[in-house]
Amino acid sequence: MTDRILGPGSTLGIVGGGQLGRMIALAAANYGLKVHVYAPDRDSPAFDVAARTTCAAYDDAEALAAFARSVDVVTYEFENIPHATADILARHAPLHPNARALSTTQDRLSEKDFINGLGIPTAPFRAVDTPDDLDRAIEVIGLPAVLKTRRFGYDGKGQRILRAREEGDRNALFAEFGGAPLILEGFVPFEREVSVVGARARDGSFAAFDLCENEHRDHILALTRVPAPGLSPETGRAALDIAKRIADALDYVGVLAVEMFLVRTDGAEHLVVNEIAPRVHNSGHWTIEGALTSQFAQHVRAVCGWPLGDPARTGGLPVEMRNLIGAQVEDWPALLAEPGAHLHLYGKGEARPGRKMGHVTRLGV
Repeated sequence: MTDRILGPGSTLGIVGGGQLGRMIALAAANYGLKVHVYAPDRDSPAFDVAARTTCAAYDDAEALAAFARSVDVVTYEFENIPHATADILARHAPLHPNARALSTTQDRLSEKDFINGLGIPTAPFRAVDTPDDLDRAIEVIGLPAVLKTRRFGYDGKGQRILRAREEGDRNALFAEFGGAPLILEGFVPFEREVSVVGARARDGSFAAFDLCENEHRDHILALTRVPAPGLSPETGRAALDIAKRIADALDYVGVLAVEMFLVRTDGAEHLVVNEIAPRVHNSGHWTIEGALTSQFAQHVRAVCGWPLGDPARTGGLPVEMRNLIGAQVEDWPALLAEPGAHLHLYGKGEARPGRKMGHVTRLGV
């Protein structure tokens, strides 16, 4: 497909209708673009802010082709799109990020092989397809370790920590995962979790936001602080370099996030990559108010063939972003009344436990 530079009035197609798609659509509207969202759920939050919508399954080849023909470029808000879906879309419209980025990051085994192939460290890992594989992997990696599904896990789903004291029936353990292909990852004794959110344009230029520190509760991101406090400038530069090397190797176009563990050994700081997210990311939500160009505007710029914006923090101020999870969203009246608090609600209906309902950003914290 011809990958031309788009102008205002062009149509951006977004696959996936969650809050990330919603915020991409809002950013696109600010640039005079029209948005067409494709998602299977009629209650998708992104549908509320899109010029056009298609409600169809991700395996509906006819609907996918019609959608792709109706737009000038296609992007996606989450990485668990079937590879066949990406192939159909790419036949009818430019697709950014590309199908290789999807296939590499959808499977934790291929992702870690790719990262290690760049000379970037990860936790030790082994593929696990049978109970016997698990025993052999434990012999090599040791315990504690984390057993994960290779595909489709997020926010702590599809994983279980195995500790030295656990014995248990290996067959019963496998049954918990429903026969899905698994990976065993060695436990990293990290000091904290950090992430880099960066963007790569079609011409190969790269711009990254400041290194973030992330706090998770019940495996869900609860709090992001920027810049990550107390880290050396060398560590910050190393993190941004890792993200750029990954983006360049994938010939990536758009925003991506690289989640990392900070490990301290004999006083020295080291970074170990945990995961790549080939999309805009929860730890980058602070950029809407906290940076001169938000991650969502940056993504739109990249996929449309435009120059990247300035990722510097607004006024150079430190920023804090808190997720509103489940019933926490009921605090919205107090947050609206709080001077300096920037409230974002995602338009979701039921505030279920563990469901991300919105976020609040504070500058100068």
